[in-house]
Amino acid sequence: MTPSAPEDRQFIISASPHVHSGTNVTTVMRDVILALMPAVLVGIWYFGFDAFRVLALATLGCMGFEMAMNFALGRKSTIRDLSAVLTGILLAMNLPSASPWWLVIVGSGVAIILGKAIYGGLGYNPFNPALVARVFLLISFPVQMTRWVVPQGPTTGFDAATGATPLGAAKEAASLGTPLSSVDLPGNMQLLVGNVGGSFGEVSALALLLGGAYLLYRGIIRWQIPIGFIATVVVITGVAHLAQPDRYLSPLVHVLAGGLIIGAFFMATDMVTSPVTRKGMLIFGIGCGVFTSVIRLWGGYPEGVSFAILLMNAITPLIDRYTKPKVFGQVQRKLYEEGASK
Repeated sequence: MTPSAPEDRQFIISASPHVHSGTNVTTVMRDVILALMPAVLVGIWYFGFDAFRVLALATLGCMGFEMAMNFALGRKSTIRDLSAVLTGILLAMNLPSASPWWLVIVGSGVAIILGKAIYGGLGYNPFNPALVARVFLLISFPVQMTRWVVPQGPTTGFDAATGATPLGAAKEAASLGTPLSSVDLPGNMQLLVGNVGGSFGEVSALALLLGGAYLLYRGIIRWQIPIGFIATVVVITGVAHLAQPDRYLSPLVHVLAGGLIIGAFFMATDMVTSPVTRKGMLIFGIGCGVFTSVIRLWGGYPEGVSFAILLMNAITPLIDRYTKPKVFGQVQRKLYEEGASK
């Protein structure tokens, strides 16, 4: 005779997943923030207090707007999930270290309100919030957004010298018909360690690669998007460089300079705005690489990473739709239905 089950035993029917890995939004955001710390520290070292000021303003601004929007829309607080903190850090890393305070605050508001809250909050936004803010600021305030400070070490301030980024100098030379050999460009080692002008989150390719490797090791991101992104840029810019070496930069410079690495590892891989299938991720990365290369080589802007990622964010639903795997048993059921109808 089978013994009866205890009265307090309950059988609960629920949807998958039934086994939880222990990972949640907060742990993912925390890992991404930790992965960004090497680049943040290098940026503060080169650009000094101004970089720290922009970082603090952007982070606190995003947190403030997040709390304000949750209160206004009657939503529960989401500050503890660290998503607003991450958005603020990414926004700061995409801004010049000489950015005025009001520019940082406007960018924080755009990132949270227009890039996230109006769609329903985290998980519903179709575009990367930090990139929405960056593109908005670049189009609205081009002078302030292109005031790049040349790094002078930890004492850098507002009185520091400004100059063009390597990509900007090459774009200007191409527009004037000047060969690249006559342009004073930083060496590959300078680009690798970060001793170049630009936003403080783009300066050190090595620090960003270390952070990207950490995310891959932790399983936060997959290789398809960053590798597809970077490899596509290398191929297209490499062909252009071989065809006209005095007009187009080498593919190595395109990889190390500008926002390619931070975009490929930290923004294009955003779980909410990128495809969910591995095949879709690869298509997404290749598409980002194509748009970035076209804008950099033949567009009006020297940098194209932000525009490329946002354009691919817009077609992510289509990529997911056409790359979704077949449901188990789908073919057999279709054959059965066709046979039953005859």
